[in-house]
Amino acid sequence: MSKERQVKIETYGAAYDELTAAIAHFPRDMWQYHSPVELWTIHEVLVHITDSEANSFIRLRRLIAEPGLAVMAYDENAWAQWLDYHAQSPDDAVALFRWLRHNSYQLVKSLPEATWTHTIQHPENGPMTLDDWLEVYARHITDHLAQMARIHAEWQSQRGGQHSPAR
Repeated sequence: MSKERQVKIETYGAAYDELTAAIAHFPRDMWQYHSPVELWTIHEVLVHITDSEANSFIRLRRLIAEPGLAVMAYDENAWAQWLDYHAQSPDDAVALFRWLRHNSYQLVKSLPEATWTHTIQHPENGPMTLDDWLEVYARHITDHLAQMARIHAEWQSQRGGQHSPAR
């Protein structure tokens, strides 16, 4: 296994700790803040992360067990609206993310080299290899943490830079 892949696998596996450490810095009273620039609130991002992880969980298994077949795409914004992300518990979402990611991480780090040649068909991205899948999901949390940091910074600027204790 290449060193680059090993690093991505470990980054992928550390995502729950990265997520929980970061959100501890965002006060709960601002998780519903609607940014004039960002599409979602922190609350919605947390629920999205878990829905994305559930899709990732299935895509990974399709890659391993049914290579060459298609995977489902989904409209993230429609899911946020129609599944009423604000009515869902962000705590439950983060807990579910933990278990989905942990289970997939255990699976990915034990895969034989031959499995890494498998592909799936993504309706928007075309053929995806297991390395492509890993690339997307290894950075997914980091990308959304940057989004949450922007939302938090906007919230602070709206309040005149006042800080509120986290949680």
